[in-house]
Amino acid sequence: MGPMELDFSDSELHRYSRHILLQEVGAVGQARLRAARVLLVGAGGLGSPLALYLAAAGIGTIGLIDDDRLELSNLQRQVAHDTGRIGRNKADSAAETIRRLNPGVAVEVHPLRLDAESAAALIPRYDIVCDGTDNFATRFLLGDACHLLGRTLVSAAVLRFEGQLAVYKSHLGGDHPCQRCLHPEPPPPGLVPSCSEAGVLGAVTGVMGTLQATEVLKEILGIGEGLAGRLLLWDALDMRFRTVRLRRDPACPLCGPAPRIRDLSCHAAAPAPACAAPLPAAGAA
Repeated sequence: MGPMELDFSDSELHRYSRHILLQEVGAVGQARLRAARVLLVGAGGLGSPLALYLAAAGIGTIGLIDDDRLELSNLQRQVAHDTGRIGRNKADSAAETIRRLNPGVAVEVHPLRLDAESAAALIPRYDIVCDGTDNFATRFLLGDACHLLGRTLVSAAVLRFEGQLAVYKSHLGGDHPCQRCLHPEPPPPGLVPSCSEAGVLGAVTGVMGTLQATEVLKEILGIGEGLAGRLLLWDALDMRFRTVRLRRDPACPLCGPAPRIRDLSCHAAAPAPACAAPLPAAGAA
């Protein structure tokens, strides 16, 4: 996290007045948000509401990674973009929206597909990493990289009318599980359909992306009960939330006492097929 300064302009005090009124946030908390650096991997259905709420909250620096170009079918849920930007890179488009929403936020655009090399170079530059991707290869790369590089990972996934959310802090040790404690290996290709195959209610991505933003803000502010060690499941049709306890796997290949994954070299080969997400009941946006 960058240097924290408590001096606010009149404009900042007015913009963030509802935060500063909160005893759990206040001026010190708002200064923490301004000093924070958050990396968003994916600027689509999850990344759009996530980026908008982090920018509105006053996160000092937001990094955006996405190599996709905006298509008409994206606009049913990817609310950081508009019709006039079809064909543009999504990270660049989302950055433009962020700057219009809050000019005080610094935006760093990375119009690329994350791989082992770029993950090792970019992730250490940020305090928290958010996963809003749409393929197994990148999700497992992010889980491994955040553990090995010592960063908290806030991960969400959606499919049809369901969403899932988890926070991974296995780099802190103790009882904190990593993503591979839940899923040691990617599922076989085709086992979980993608949103382009099974569909997704657009508003579901908005809810899950906003919940992601909430967890990021809580982590930076150090308030409330974090989601680390738990998996949040949401069924929108039944409007039912439930939480499942996650336990650290003593045989985990990443965070176990005898890890087989010690670096990102296993991700240097050709990526696994893009399917959905590393969660059996939900895909990505």
